Amino acid sequence: MTDKSIEPFKVDIDRAEIDDLRERLVDARWPDQPPNSGWEYGTNRDYLRDLCAYWQTGYDWAGFEERFNEFDQYTTTINGQRIHFYHVRSPESSAIPLLMPHGWPGSVAEFLEVLGPLSDPAAHGGDPGDAFHVVAPSLPGYGFSGPTGERGYDVEEIASVFDRLLDRLGYDDYVVQGGDWGALIAAVLGATYPDRVDAIHANMLFAAPSRLDEPMGMLDEGEMDAYRETSEFYETGFGYHEIQSTRPQTLAYGLTDSPVGLAGWIVEKFRAWSDSDDVDTAFGRDRLLDNISVYWLTETINSSMRLYYETDVEQTVPDSVDVPTGHARYPAEIIKTPRSWAEEIYDIARWNEMSEGGHFAAMEVPDLFVEEVRSFFREVDVR
Repeated sequence: MTDKSIEPFKVDIDRAEIDDLRERLVDARWPDQPPNSGWEYGTNRDYLRDLCAYWQTGYDWAGFEERFNEFDQYTTTINGQRIHFYHVRSPESSAIPLLMPHGWPGSVAEFLEVLGPLSDPAAHGGDPGDAFHVVAPSLPGYGFSGPTGERGYDVEEIASVFDRLLDRLGYDDYVVQGGDWGALIAAVLGATYPDRVDAIHANMLFAAPSRLDEPMGMLDEGEMDAYRETSEFYETGFGYHEIQSTRPQTLAYGLTDSPVGLAGWIVEKFRAWSDSDDVDTAFGRDRLLDNISVYWLTETINSSMRLYYETDVEQTVPDSVDVPTGHARYPAEIIKTPRSWAEEIYDIARWNEMSEGGHFAAMEVPDLFVEEVRSFFREVDVR
């Protein structure tokens, strides 16, 4: 493939890979767990054994391929890095290009239920005037983009590559929606390419309070509640970040070799970061395993975690994002930046406190997610 070529892509799983996975699941060694401890120490053993038994014998691999191959997807190479992406063009002539980068430990699997409604709203009971040409890439180092091959591949590099991708697809300007790493990518794109990025929408807003004068004095009572929630997350749920930002390689041996280890590491985040204590109710087992299987089949858990090592979040947060910014705060989101801090950086055009949902909103509450995205870009009138 030449550097500027774009090739169609289909998910096609080698049967030998499925057989290998099943053998590893059968031969897994399981740790003990203190009695009556539920999820207190981490992923619950009984739940994970049940999930992995289903992955071994009940999971529909043909269905996996069908779900991922429902929409047009492609690969290209930019700066020597393979980039996989969905490019779902709308039938509506007024559609605007929408870039949707995902985060960790998600993948493009998060967006499978929203690609249709966003690109063809008329076919899903919506207003054709809300249509988007959706570009949903796998982050470099994640999933079907494959592992990154260089040191230093950080969020700023990803933002640059994604802008080049949109240019390669023929889009002179576009809008961005993101959560987790995708939200930081959106902020960097809005700050760096304001002549091309018309507006951004984020489920999470990154800020750098250390750059503010007396940041705590800026908070009202409601913002203090949000600050306390986020502080509690940093104290009790941030261990994954500390490991992945310092010693990702050490962790990767176990997660790359053991599907049980990989599933245990990822599913705990989906449960803890959702708006339900029942992870199956929040997402469904097939959807959870769709996402975990992407990491397993592509062997990208190591390079995905490496993004934490390569990116200094505090330094990457822009000083100013001057394009219109929308924010949807889902109640179970892990980081809730106070609005007063966000307004020091972003041009806030919409701030919506959502009724339900969490970190993986497009996957957990797809209808609410779609309506929120449509509403914001309708309000800022970028068409």
